[in-house]
Amino acid sequence: MSAASPLSSVRIVLVQPQHPGNIGAAARAMFTMGLEQLVLVKPRQFPDIEATRRAVGAERVLESARVVDDLAEALKDCHWSVASSARPRHLGDEPLPPAAAAEQLLHASTAGQVALVFGAERTGLSNEEIELCQAQTLVPTNPEYGSLNLAAAVQIYAWELRKAAVAPPQFSLKKDHPWYLPATHEQLELFFEHLERVALATGFLDPANPRLLMRRLRQLFNRARPDRNELNLLRGLLTTVETPKRRGPRPPPPSDSA
Repeated sequence: MSAASPLSSVRIVLVQPQHPGNIGAAARAMFTMGLEQLVLVKPRQFPDIEATRRAVGAERVLESARVVDDLAEALKDCHWSVASSARPRHLGDEPLPPAAAAEQLLHASTAGQVALVFGAERTGLSNEEIELCQAQTLVPTNPEYGSLNLAAAVQIYAWELRKAAVAPPQFSLKKDHPWYLPATHEQLELFFEHLERVALATGFLDPANPRLLMRRLRQLFNRARPDRNELNLLRGLLTTVETPKRRGPRPPPPSDSA
């Protein structure tokens, strides 16, 4: 994969994969479409000969795969991530279809690392894991039988990412300007912690039931996708709420008379 490829900044994250064969098959699906970054969160069994066997020529994806302890660590240097879930949740925006998710990931990848996250084969992603991502996506499978193998799901999204990557590039005046750099995952999490702290301190957030409101606020700001400059403005506002500034009246403008 060329270093200049738009896919070089796209990371596939598998959370607690149970079967090493699925890891190998997912690596094969990725490599076929030009994806090479694989991160495994607490895999049950890896490395494993079955993973290597199922990779069928994509062994270098497995060899370079990173193993981490939790999803937060997997997303640490990402500024945009999408959670794949087999079922829509009652909270949150409408899940993105695969093509739209791929387009958004590729657009965001021009500014840095992005991630597409898949859950364990039987349980999928928890609500808490989905909250760590900025968007959610869902494959519109047959409503009578929606069971989709993990590697097959990775293949669907890998193809959509490939398709989006070979599309003609769009020119953007904002892409390289430092004001418009997207916020990193860590910056967003610090903002949400700050927001929750201020909401609790002002009494806006009920400490006995904080999760529902914070989930909705997360969805709002994830949908808005504030850049770093906007996030700094928001955090400055929160800081002023915590420690109000006392501003005196402005002095009159200087007279034009000599």
